[in-house]
Amino acid sequence: MKVYINGKFYKKEQAKISVFDHGLLYGDGVFEGIRAYNRLVFKLKEHIDRLYESAHTIMLEIPLTKEEMIKAVIATLRKNNLKDAYIRLIVTRGIGDLGLDPRKCKGNATIIIITDTIKLYPEKFYQEGLRIVTVPTVRNLPEALNPQIKSLNYLNNILAKIEAINSGCDEAIMLDSLGYVAECTGDNIFIVRNKELYTPPQCMGTLRGITRDTVLEIARKMRIPTHEHVITRHELYNADECFLTGTAAEIIPVVNVDGRSIGTGKPGEITQKLIRKFHQRTKTDGIRY
Repeated sequence: MKVYINGKFYKKEQAKISVFDHGLLYGDGVFEGIRAYNRLVFKLKEHIDRLYESAHTIMLEIPLTKEEMIKAVIATLRKNNLKDAYIRLIVTRGIGDLGLDPRKCKGNATIIIITDTIKLYPEKFYQEGLRIVTVPTVRNLPEALNPQIKSLNYLNNILAKIEAINSGCDEAIMLDSLGYVAECTGDNIFIVRNKELYTPPQCMGTLRGITRDTVLEIARKMRIPTHEHVITRHELYNADECFLTGTAAEIIPVVNVDGRSIGTGKPGEITQKLIRKFHQRTKTDGIRY
């Protein structure tokens, strides 16, 4: 494996950043997880746009243009000769001191690109569905840390993941401060009710997921009515179907929430149709390398 750091490639064992990098010290940075399928980087432009939006919001200046960043991602994939890959693109504030003040970070941001393969969940979960649980840790308040900023600070999500694991599940539902369903630790959530699709709105503590947006687009083309509004746990428990979406997870069915079977207790018909349509999209929508 060759890792891209600030314009140069390093072997995995030699890929290092300073212990004074503010990304390490404070989670002061942004990132994107991106997928490549059969040498096609899926939705690369959308991921790069979101990266630069996150960076702009936290006043982090990325020293590459969007076009240069796309070229760096493509170069890293070619360097590693990966046909199918997961790309982790990281931009930190750079090297500073032990204080919080970002003005102390002298020089350019640190840019890291890692490419590897990934399988977030075992294959049986895609066939049989996930069992998930609601956890006590709530999603960060949007007023405290806007969910549209895909920052390196994921402790909120990690604490919820720990609670899920301690409950014997692989994924957790996080509620917002009002008790509505927000999202899971790394995925957006959907339910199907009466052949209509529902997902929480972006303003309720959820990330604008690129896979989420793709699913909504696919569903509309399939003439499935779609709705973005608040979801209660009552509505979730009584849904006909449920599934999660994310770059690493893709689309994965959920068959049990908090000990309650969802629908028939098996992956639903609409979920399976969306999975097939999504896999078709990954073969055509992206940048070839």
